[in-house]
Amino acid sequence: MPIDDRALDELVEQSQDIHSDAMRATNESLDELVEVGLEQRARGDIDPYESRLSAIAHEAGIRKGLAGGGALAATAFGATLLGLATSSAFAATPTDIQMLQTSASIENLAVSTYRTALTLPYIGGASANGVIKAFATTTMAQHAQHGQAFNSAAQALGGKAQTNPDPKYVPVVNAAVASIVSDSTSAGALAVVGLAMTLENVAAETYVNNCSMYSDSNAKKITASIMGVEAQHVAVLTAVKALLSAGAPQLIALSPMVVSSLPAVAGSIGFPNAFYPVSSASPAAEGAVA
Repeated sequence: MPIDDRALDELVEQSQDIHSDAMRATNESLDELVEVGLEQRARGDIDPYESRLSAIAHEAGIRKGLAGGGALAATAFGATLLGLATSSAFAATPTDIQMLQTSASIENLAVSTYRTALTLPYIGGASANGVIKAFATTTMAQHAQHGQAFNSAAQALGGKAQTNPDPKYVPVVNAAVASIVSDSTSAGALAVVGLAMTLENVAAETYVNNCSMYSDSNAKKITASIMGVEAQHVAVLTAVKALLSAGAPQLIALSPMVVSSLPAVAGSIGFPNAFYPVSSASPAAEGAVA
C-alpha cells in the first residue's frame, strides 16, 4: 500500500528529536566527565582494591544472568564469562568503566544487526515496508552514536574503548541471522523484528539496571538519557510485531486508517510493562575490555 511520506517524515523527525535531546544531555555530561576523569587520574583516586570488591559484588549478578541463559550458559562460554569477570585484569578495572564498555558492546551489536537486516529485501530492499526501512536505518545510526558516547565516557574515566559486540549475544545473533537470511517469507520479517526487540530490550534493561549502580553521576546521566531512546525503539517494534503476528503487515503505515480495521491486539500491546524489568540486564563485565 502507498506510504504517507509526510507522516513518515514526521515520525522520523520525532524520533530524531528524542534522540537529539538525549544526545545533548549526554554530550553535556561527557564534558563534565572528561574533567572528572582527568582529576581522578591526576590524584590517583582509582583504587584497584575497591575495584576488585566491586567486581566481586557483581559476580552474583553474572551468576544470576547465566542461570537464566539456558543452553548458552551451560557451554564453556558461560564459565569463560564468569572467570573473565572475576579475573585480576577485569577486577582491577573500575566497575563504572566496565558498565560503560558493556553498554558500548551492546550498541555495537545492535548496529551490526540492523546493518545486516537492511541487506534483506523485505527490510531494506525494494519490497520493504517504507516505515520499517526508515525505522531500521534511523535506529542503526542512533545506536552508532550511543556506542560512541559510551566509549567516550569509558575513555574519559581512564578505560579503553570497546569496539567489539557483546560476546554473550554474538552466537545468539549469528544463529538467528543465519536462519532469517534463508527465510524469504513473512516469517522472516517477523523474526527480524523479534531479534531487534530482544537486543533493544537488553539495552534498555541494562541501562535501567546500571543507573542504580554507577558511582559516577555523569555516567549515570549519560546512561539515563540514552535509556529512553532504547525504550522508544522497543515500543515501535512491539507495535510492528503485533501487526505482523496478526497477519496484518499492510497496517504498518502512517496514513490515516479506520480503527476498526486494526486487530484486537492493537488495543493492549502498547504498554506491556508498568515498570521496566531488568531480568535481561547484562552484568557489568559482560562486554568489558581489560
